[in-house]
Amino acid sequence: MAKMAASMVTESGEDVFRKMFKFYKRREPPPDLREVIDFSSGAASGGKIVPFKLDQAAVSDQEAACVGLQPIRDWRVFGLQGYPGFIFISNPFLRGSQSFWVRQCLKTYSQKPNVCNLDMHMSPSDTQDIWARSVQAIRSPISVKRQPKTLLERLRWVTLGYHYNWDTKTYSANSYTPFPADLHMLSVRITAACGFPGFSSEAAILNYYRSDSSLGIHVDESELDHSRPLLSLSFGQSAIFLLGGPQRQDPPTAMFMHSGDVMLMSGPSRLLYHAVPRILPAPPQLATCLEEVSCVLALQMGSVLEPVSEEDWDVCSRYIQSSRVNMTVRQVLGPGQIFPLQTDDKHRMVGCHDDANSGKKKRTCSDPVVTVDT
Repeated sequence: MAKMAASMVTESGEDVFRKMFKFYKRREPPPDLREVIDFSSGAASGGKIVPFKLDQAAVSDQEAACVGLQPIRDWRVFGLQGYPGFIFISNPFLRGSQSFWVRQCLKTYSQKPNVCNLDMHMSPSDTQDIWARSVQAIRSPISVKRQPKTLLERLRWVTLGYHYNWDTKTYSANSYTPFPADLHMLSVRITAACGFPGFSSEAAILNYYRSDSSLGIHVDESELDHSRPLLSLSFGQSAIFLLGGPQRQDPPTAMFMHSGDVMLMSGPSRLLYHAVPRILPAPPQLATCLEEVSCVLALQMGSVLEPVSEEDWDVCSRYIQSSRVNMTVRQVLGPGQIFPLQTDDKHRMVGCHDDANSGKKKRTCSDPVVTVDT
């Protein structure tokens, strides 16, 4: 099966990406993962992994620690042959700090005034506090059968800052809420270290993956300024990420994304097609990097990190035992840019995903939603 995956990469034609997507998404028989690049170990690289040099002077040790990051000199950073502008950072987070960001994704960023998929078919009062409405059921013993799923378990996406319009595939000045200061600080530190000073975190899409979720083939092109990088951060269960080329028919490269891994797509890689076909089966225990919580960190002056209570982490750990959260942070506007005038800023959700198993007419869209197999 590994040879099968390799042979598909050498193919050409408009279906090669889709074939790879279906290969890694399938359940029976499960795909052979030996050809998937693992940056944490260098496995299956075939010489494609290359070192990447950071600007260590751009971020001090204290500035890095304030957002839960290791000193820049200790980061393990790579590029890929044939993908200029693509940067992969293998878990640069300090021990214990990932728990804070997981808690933010589940408890804080899911709350109003931010927008989520549940708002599309529920009243504002019903989605006012997703966390509080979910914690009791999630804390229930595994032996207790409960229906239906909690709001937190039904969460598929959340938008921050400029809210992405799934109908028009655009952002607008009329659909905006303040961007979280802590996530902005984290984004600024990472992008500066990678050679992009002055990054402005103006929008983010958070995707919430369950074990049977996937993200279809797409390119992120809705931002008005493509000169700034796209920043991606992953927490929870591992996944397979497919990175293709500027054309839909370009064969993709498969790689693992583990908890804490960070990717930047910049320059020629900023507008490449990509997808997430598979969330990997959950191990019997959490990854080591998620076992310790930020209550053990020596929080210093100026840190955005806060201790995560045992009660909060009990819910978070139960959730990510079989789930993954990904944040993609974007700069929407370039210097001096303004939004074009829009007559309809309604924020509605549409089915713009690319389902590899669907018999429907296939099309490509920007920023598809996370889908769940049924």
